Amino acid sequence: MTAPTPSGRRRKTAVLCTVGLTPRLLPHMPNVRAIGEQGFAAALDTVFPAVTATVQATLTTGTLPREHGAVGNGWYFRDHGEVMMWRQHNALVRGEKVWQAARRRDPDHTTAYLCWWWAMGADVDTVLTPRPVYHYDGRKAPDCYTVPAALRDELTAAQGEFPLFNYWGPTASLTSTRWIAGAARHVADTRDPDLSFIYVPHLDYDLQRFGPDSPEAVRAAREADAALGPLLADLRDRGTTVVALSEYGISPVSRPVDVNRALRREGLLSVYTQRGMEYLDPYTSRAFAVADHQAAHVYVADPADVPRVRDVLKSLDGVDEIWDRTQQADHGIDHPNSGELVAVSEPDAWFTYYYWLDDARAPDFARGVEIHRKPGYDPAELFFDPADPAVKAKAALAVLKKKAGMRAPLQVVPLDPGCVRGSHGRLPGDDRDAPVLLCSDPSRERPRYHATEVKDLLLSLGGLT
Repeated sequence: MTAPTPSGRRRKTAVLCTVGLTPRLLPHMPNVRAIGEQGFAAALDTVFPAVTATVQATLTTGTLPREHGAVGNGWYFRDHGEVMMWRQHNALVRGEKVWQAARRRDPDHTTAYLCWWWAMGADVDTVLTPRPVYHYDGRKAPDCYTVPAALRDELTAAQGEFPLFNYWGPTASLTSTRWIAGAARHVADTRDPDLSFIYVPHLDYDLQRFGPDSPEAVRAAREADAALGPLLADLRDRGTTVVALSEYGISPVSRPVDVNRALRREGLLSVYTQRGMEYLDPYTSRAFAVADHQAAHVYVADPADVPRVRDVLKSLDGVDEIWDRTQQADHGIDHPNSGELVAVSEPDAWFTYYYWLDDARAPDFARGVEIHRKPGYDPAELFFDPADPAVKAKAALAVLKKKAGMRAPLQVVPLDPGCVRGSHGRLPGDDRDAPVLLCSDPSRERPRYHATEVKDLLLSLGGLT
């Protein structure tokens, strides 16, 4: 059973995933910093690749990617013959989750899972996750999915609809963090969960747009901290233990690496054409990459081609390391979902997903915010195309058309990736630029934790060990 506090109240823990938080940014975040000042601050050793879906799977299961299988924000699903990015079904993550371990010890234990990844189908008591309405005519409307279903109506009535277009894309902003923080306060008031997972996305945006050393990064840190102030005050008043951590630190970058274009020029990657637009053809490609920030899973159909593919990758400026299965095992990512090769960029470089050789032949989704259709991660989605002086006016017109119920694709994303100034995925070389873990309970103080140890930390904070 959950051990009660001296007052007889069940122990409560809230975990804030403050994306991109590092020791360099903490001086600008007094509300978040106070968590560690009350308890402790520790370095957090993350896993490779240091990306959202992988690290969150490790934090909740306590295992490496070789065990839980979430080898990136997406991968090539060989049994489907498709690259799928940003899947949400919790069953894709193998292993016992922390809430399952908690219930095994205390059947009455309750968990709220608020905007963390892998939310769909998670066997928790409360779920909140972005979930647009995809209309039959192609329109996409902002909304969210909740468990229980009534929570969606409660949050919409209290705060307005989920701010999807402020959660990701060129207009991603502080609005989404404020909305999620407000939702977390509502859930605490109405559901009183024993364990809460709360996602805080704001730092991610401007650190990728402008770089982690920019004035905009400092401003984003201050804004996120201010937005979290009311939530942290509520949690403190409730006697809730707070853990704030990050999945990764963001590094300054200036070199996009077009790995798929290199494979295509060597005749290894194939495309097919429809209506003048080119699409990646995984069925006939000898090799292609699923680019994911500073990591790329490279899938090679014929093992005999692996040496040739490795040579192509080695020739690319910006590629640091190339791992075969043996080397993948050294980094805990030797899982069937991984590519036959894994490429790691140099610290100031990152991988694009682009596979077309002429922008006139790019698919229409390339210029839109289409995280599920692109066969790789695209940070250019955070920008309005700077080459189009009328781009914001076009976007505003498209939004008006959408509100009127008309189809209006937002073709606003640049195809020149040179605007991106921050990325992540590599393991950090300096603790100042690495993830950090803050905990308001000093009893578990240690100088550093590994991401695989967070599950046990949360169980111990809840008195479940």
